Amino acid sequence: MQNKVYLGRLRKNSVTRGLVAQTTILAKDLIMPCFVVEGRNKREPITTMPGIFRFSIDNLADEVEELSGLGVKAVLLFGVTGKKDNFGSQAYAKNGIVQRAIREIKKNIKDIAVISDVCLCGYIAHGHCRIIKNAFSDVDETLKALAKIAVAHAEAGADLVAPSAMSDGQVGVIRQALDKNGFRDTGILAYSAKYASSFYGPFRDALGSSPKFGDRKNYQMDFRNRNEALREIEADINQGADIVMVKPASLYLDIIYRAKQKFNITLAAYSVSAEYSLIKLGAAEGLFSEKEAVLETLTAIRRAGADLIITYHAKQAAEWLKDI
Repeated sequence: MQNKVYLGRLRKNSVTRGLVAQTTILAKDLIMPCFVVEGRNKREPITTMPGIFRFSIDNLADEVEELSGLGVKAVLLFGVTGKKDNFGSQAYAKNGIVQRAIREIKKNIKDIAVISDVCLCGYIAHGHCRIIKNAFSDVDETLKALAKIAVAHAEAGADLVAPSAMSDGQVGVIRQALDKNGFRDTGILAYSAKYASSFYGPFRDALGSSPKFGDRKNYQMDFRNRNEALREIEADINQGADIVMVKPASLYLDIIYRAKQKFNITLAAYSVSAEYSLIKLGAAEGLFSEKEAVLETLTAIRRAGADLIITYHAKQAAEWLKDI
């Protein structure tokens, strides 16, 4: 007589569930985004992102050391400055905020990778990701500026630079500039499929980078499109990207899955600021367990195919993962 199929045997307790678990998360799979601000001894709370802070460089170094101790192997740096102009010149200044932060981290902490965001939105007066002249984007000047930012970050010691401006050709221009200036070993983590999402609001509060006019839909991707994401990723790979990214993560699991199936390259997914804040706010209202919701969300992103997850939950998740 044929036995009944009984799948519940392997779910009966945490030991057997763990034994057959097909998707796992480790602290090394997580990348923590960090905001760095001018001054000393600053730890400014970001009201729209509970538990996240803007750190001055001295306090950021302590935070990164703590992350390293928890097993997190990379941070992604964003600079916050009040020195803005129409060209984003502070982004590539020799003593710019991110450049100084990179030097401080690399001087004191040896076992964590430093990734730097390469964009203009946090440094440019109008808040867009590109230089604008006569009401139109100046693509050539934008690409030149992005290349200068990448080189400045590489000079400071960044392990990878992460161009996020969604400007056509940015990866190729940056790769050429890095190679020309002797930084062939500096990697590129490309924001390849970056969608024009409503889930970036808290991040823009943290960075002070909301556009003063219009929006970013004419250069970030339309969330209705799938095939375009694969074309963007392929273009960045062909231009020299070492890691590619899908952003946001939770609502774009289909894009992550398709990208991982198609391309044999390390794939990152960015679980963005509102994804973080919604879980925080829901947990605070008692709607669910924060720990369980975070670990379920991160596991879903990994299960879809992401090798690395950029997440504001990284520090807290690394603490939880020690006990699993």
